[in-house]
Amino acid sequence: MANRIDRAFRKARRENRAAFMPFVTAGDPDIETTAAIIIEISRRGADLIELGVPYSDPIADGPTIQASYTRALSGGLRLSRIFDMLHGVRAACDTAILTMVSFSIVLRVGPEAYFEHAAAAGADGVIIPDLPADEAGRVARQANARGLHNVCLVAPTTPPDRMARIARLSRGFIYYVSTTGTTGARDRLSADLSAHVADLRKVTPKPIAVGFGISKPEHVRDVSRYADGAIVGSAIVRRIHELANGPRAELIGAIGDVTEAMAQAARRP
Repeated sequence: MANRIDRAFRKARRENRAAFMPFVTAGDPDIETTAAIIIEISRRGADLIELGVPYSDPIADGPTIQASYTRALSGGLRLSRIFDMLHGVRAACDTAILTMVSFSIVLRVGPEAYFEHAAAAGADGVIIPDLPADEAGRVARQANARGLHNVCLVAPTTPPDRMARIARLSRGFIYYVSTTGTTGARDRLSADLSAHVADLRKVTPKPIAVGFGISKPEHVRDVSRYADGAIVGSAIVRRIHELANGPRAELIGAIGDVTEAMAQAARRP
């Protein structure tokens, strides 16, 4: 069976739109709510879902996502509960799901064990933002052997030769980091973002999804003109936190509304 990630990008291409991928932190505010959010955003238009695995010392995450990781870990979240939750939602969700996870966690568990557990739980891919270049090939082979796509990141500062190497190693799509620095909602996107994506296209035919700083439907609309996917993280994580102390149904509905608006913005004229 084809990987759900590949299916998602093919479907979006047929429908003349970019794929929309929201990010949610596992366990924030609790793992049961995360499960409900995944099911709702799948229903409301998410093509892929990036599931953040909390880590005490994140590398590329800005203050909003860092805070969500701290909240999840303070509640006693364990990796096994994340995989159990993911396995449980699969009966109601056929959307592609990728875990965003620190290489430290993968190493602690053991790459083969991590990928086996992730695949058995129903994950389709893995994004390891701090994966060292000299480990990337081996890790990609281990993930691919278990049916998982290892998605690599390219930044504005990545030189062309390294860009081409990363593109060869990445499977499913390439995650293009729209700006240097950490994640976080921003008022405007870089003026030369489309040019950078065009440069990446020169070295790979694989889909390109843009993340970091995308926080509004107009950002998604702009990115969708030249990229194959748009990723929104901090804006969604912040909204979840704002509604965490209220009725769960209100939180779930609000995140569904955000997802639907973003997914609609990904449609091209």
